[in-house]
Amino acid sequence: MARKENRDREERDSEFVDKLVHINRVAKVVKGGRRFGFAALVVVGDQKGRVGFGHGKAREVPEAIRKATEAAKRGMIRVPLREGRTLHHDTTGHHGAGKVVLRSAAAGTGIIAGGPMRAVFETLGLQDVVAKSLGSANPYNMVRATFDALKGEQSPRMVAQRRGKKVSDIVGRRADGAIEASVAD
Repeated sequence: MARKENRDREERDSEFVDKLVHINRVAKVVKGGRRFGFAALVVVGDQKGRVGFGHGKAREVPEAIRKATEAAKRGMIRVPLREGRTLHHDTTGHHGAGKVVLRSAAAGTGIIAGGPMRAVFETLGLQDVVAKSLGSANPYNMVRATFDALKGEQSPRMVAQRRGKKVSDIVGRRADGAIEASVAD
């Protein structure tokens, strides 16, 4: 029975892609010299709309990465994607001094983003997005600001459900959408 549970856990873990974003080495000065510790920042996602990040600290790098990966899997969020490749709408997010601007993009654009944000988008499964980081270049703040922006992302279906309307009422046609809205009012 334990073997089956172990295999199930491995299959569940194999569906996730993890990216190491940053490793920080810290030193504590003690009587015999220096004691080194490592802090790791890892982003984990299933490339289908779920993503999470984690922070782990340990004396050795592999142990710090393992702890960070476990923390990332515990704190995953679901992000609605348009056509499975881009965001539904433009959004901003901030954490501390870090601010990010995320914009949806046309097919074929690719991921235009800096290091830590790129790791988040790749593990999330976004293929077309334009992002700009303003303020802090600290990877921890950039990742948290990116997650703040992604948490605010909503699909037309979610908005329609919240308002008690149909999706077609929310989205409508671009050209005659303004005319229909003015006639309805």
